[in-house]
Amino acid sequence: MDTGVVGGATGGDTSGATRRQILWGLSGAALAAAAPATPPEVDARVVARNDAALETLLRAQITDAANPRLGGVPDEYGMFHAGSAGGLIETAAASWIAPQSRHRGAPEVLERIRLAAQFLERSQSAEGNIDLLTTNFNSPPDTGFVVHNVATAAALGKLYAADEMLRALRPFLVKAAGGMTTGGIHTPNHRWVVSSALAQVNDVFPDAAYTRRIAQWLAEGIDIDEDGQFIERSTVTYNTVMDRAFTVLAAKLKRPELLDPVRRNLRAMMYLLHPDGEVVTEVSRRQDQFVRGTMAGYWFPVNYLAVHDRDGQLAGLARGLAENARLSALLEYPELAGPLPPAEALPEDYEKWFGAVGLARIRRGRWDATMVLQESSRFFSARHGGAVIQAVRFATSFFGKGQFVPDSCMKEGVKYVFRQSLSAPYYQPLVPPRNVDYKNWGVLRAERRQTQVCRLEQRATVTEQKNGFELRLESNGTPGVPLAVEISLREGGQLEGCRPAPHVADAWILEKGFATYRVGGDTLRFGPGAAGHLLTQLRGAEAKLPGQSVYLTGYTPFDQTIRLEFAGV
Repeated sequence: MDTGVVGGATGGDTSGATRRQILWGLSGAALAAAAPATPPEVDARVVARNDAALETLLRAQITDAANPRLGGVPDEYGMFHAGSAGGLIETAAASWIAPQSRHRGAPEVLERIRLAAQFLERSQSAEGNIDLLTTNFNSPPDTGFVVHNVATAAALGKLYAADEMLRALRPFLVKAAGGMTTGGIHTPNHRWVVSSALAQVNDVFPDAAYTRRIAQWLAEGIDIDEDGQFIERSTVTYNTVMDRAFTVLAAKLKRPELLDPVRRNLRAMMYLLHPDGEVVTEVSRRQDQFVRGTMAGYWFPVNYLAVHDRDGQLAGLARGLAENARLSALLEYPELAGPLPPAEALPEDYEKWFGAVGLARIRRGRWDATMVLQESSRFFSARHGGAVIQAVRFATSFFGKGQFVPDSCMKEGVKYVFRQSLSAPYYQPLVPPRNVDYKNWGVLRAERRQTQVCRLEQRATVTEQKNGFELRLESNGTPGVPLAVEISLREGGQLEGCRPAPHVADAWILEKGFATYRVGGDTLRFGPGAAGHLLTQLRGAEAKLPGQSVYLTGYTPFDQTIRLEFAGV
């Protein structure tokens, strides 16, 4: 298959171009010359990154007319996703229009846009939707994600009078908008994905049906809580989708009030950043929970509000995200290419309580801690520079259900207190007797009299100290139940003061005294240890976390206070 970049794509010899391609290029060049808007001067590094991305996409794009995937871009598995073709269109449109780009006005680039647009048309269902091959089919919301790219290119075509580009993109966009106007959604963020995509299409190809559909979704209200988090609380992934969507809706519909949820979310995110800029993800309800991520995906809404609100804190954050600038956005919203307002420092010394979310954050300069107060066994994490405790957890072998997952939590003075109550009975014969089989065993168990009821009351108390924290862990009730505390460390450091745990890789026992964990010049010290036994992987406990884990062990009744100290603080 032919996947190469021919001459015009790099501004070289166009002798291999067809007559139709040359005509497209001539008409495009003429339109660009007559454009009523002048593209802004953009940082040369942004243009260079976009050009490099475009060249990669052009090399991969199928250009063999006999190939049924003509215009598509394969992934590493040989699958052709609509999103890849949409991304090519946006990237190519930006380079084709930007004066500093080496692909400015190149006939081949315009032809490649047309091929990708036709691939998208062939990918559409009768309703106008595309498939997300990994999971969703005839999907209006996934169509919305693709439209975001393609409609951005169309907006550039409109702004800079690239009529040929608009004509190439119109069939896909209008049919896709029809599908989104009547189609449904899966998740909360999909409402705003679809709405912002419709607003983008409406901006270029107006239709009252699009704005009526947007109004239907907006009539449900915007799902942001008092802590500035959307329903999915996805700090790396779907917050960025929501913030972009409402920024676009505000701009395209000329409704500045729709920027308010973006402001509230970005303000909250300032307290969900570790000192190195990594994002707190413990709060997420989606697939980004506990993963590492940054604010990179927030570049567009952060810059937009920094400029429009003259917000110094957002301007400071925007400067740190400059490597994520998108050429297409700077061309579509030329004001973003101008200077940012003077930067102001982000919060660095605080204790922040997110009541609706069930999260507490404490930061003191270079060290910080996160406490998850709802629905999580990883109730505590902390870091000092590069030395990171990913989680503190504990579990007992109590009837296979002894993993400590708090069922209540509260702040008591300066302390955060997590509690869990567990019970496990044995069951007596049914009175009167009943016939028991595989169908009714579970239902009938509730009718049996319970005896030998075993109970555990478990508690974790976290208290901030001058140079760290104290964690008091308690488990009381049924005696003699084995217990293990896991302190999970991020990889890359040097651990001292522990002995290897038997039969478990990267597992260590802190028998007594204090363990020290160093990463570069950053040090954590924690203890004292306890080793009532050497079993770390208890039945019913969650699997060991990746990386090195240090364990303290014992039996109920258990009452151990662990001091966590940040050396040099």
